[in-house]
Amino acid sequence: MTSTGEIWRNWGRTEKAKPIRVERPRTASAVQRAVVAAAGSGIPIKAVGASHSFSGIAAPAGVLLELDDLTGLIDVDERERLATFSAGTRLRDIPRLLARHGLAMENLGDIDSQSIAGAISTGTHGTGAAFRGLAAQVAGATLVTGTGEIMRVDAGSNPELLPAVALSLGALGILVDVTVRCVPAFDLAAVEKPERLDDVLDTLDERVARADHFEFYWFPHTETALTKTNTRMPSGAARRPLPPVKRWLDDTVVSNGLFRVTCGLGSAVPAVTPTVNRLADKLTGNREFTDASHLVFTTKRTVRFAEMEYALPAEHVAAALREVKELIDRSGWTVSFPVEVRFAASDDLWMSTATGRETGYIAVHRYARESPAEYFRAVEAIMRGLAGRPHWGKMHWRDAESLRESYPRFDDFAAVRDRLDPARLFRNAYLDRVLGP
Repeated sequence: MTSTGEIWRNWGRTEKAKPIRVERPRTASAVQRAVVAAAGSGIPIKAVGASHSFSGIAAPAGVLLELDDLTGLIDVDERERLATFSAGTRLRDIPRLLARHGLAMENLGDIDSQSIAGAISTGTHGTGAAFRGLAAQVAGATLVTGTGEIMRVDAGSNPELLPAVALSLGALGILVDVTVRCVPAFDLAAVEKPERLDDVLDTLDERVARADHFEFYWFPHTETALTKTNTRMPSGAARRPLPPVKRWLDDTVVSNGLFRVTCGLGSAVPAVTPTVNRLADKLTGNREFTDASHLVFTTKRTVRFAEMEYALPAEHVAAALREVKELIDRSGWTVSFPVEVRFAASDDLWMSTATGRETGYIAVHRYARESPAEYFRAVEAIMRGLAGRPHWGKMHWRDAESLRESYPRFDDFAAVRDRLDPARLFRNAYLDRVLGP
């Protein structure tokens, strides 16, 4: 299906573009035909999933491929715990597709609206010092390259390319399917509670080391961290889910409905934001439950915002957050959205924000009606001073020259890009900036 005249916008409304045309392929062959046609016309082509990136990584400069019709579970190898999904499959659908096979994703982020291809290509991650990001769970992938070739990359075919293709930034080709290494289905026992921020930061290394999955949120203008500690459990062993009414009140009424009202109020009358944030401390957290892993990992987000996230050596996270707190305190800004802190294990993917080091993440947010640039740029300066790497799918101002210093295999990735997309068919303004033309 093809259409013209459509305006593309990302979820956070930080990017928009007007593609020459929009195509909605349903098969790998249809993707291949679209790529060959774009190449023949000399028109760039980009694929999008849920458009949930806050950066311009998926912004189309020519043809836009929407992969919403390229979805579903293709194959499962239960013995090897490998599952192959069409590229447009949403993360929220994967637990249901895997359940009948007794499998689950090893780890997930806190949002599940992304497509599997978009999530791995932008470096989506969850939290847990022993667990890597989603791209590091990839055992193979099939893509259409810039020369129109359908290429399989896995342990048996082109294995040397997997560290690049598993987290490709959309620069190497259009993914048509992704094979993920899964684990037996499991539950998570969740403990969520507010604690003094200083206490959390003073003991952060120990908390991260002893928990399967630890993260926390800090609302600016408060002294409280909302901690989340998740412990992995056998599936169904001691499941104690939240009562439906309690989940609805917490996740729909308070975390989204009430939060939307308070953000709007803070945007209109900034002086009330510190008071509102202190109220949020009292209304959120303080619950314990056990449920299927995906129901604990993920949360519903309906309040639109802009986001920047930086990956740091894990040992720098506490110091970095203290610097961010001092920055906000002395700036006079009012910031309604919380700062999120998570952790991930080191991996060996060439363009992963966790490549070669144990990693902590600090994410800052701004309500969609507020300009994020001044706040984000100031935080970015702190993060760069601590060897930070920006999340590819979130806002930042880095370029290829500065990023080359952060990624030991940057030039190896560039060489693969030259091989798979010599004519730069998949380029856009964002990739020109972060990788070079």
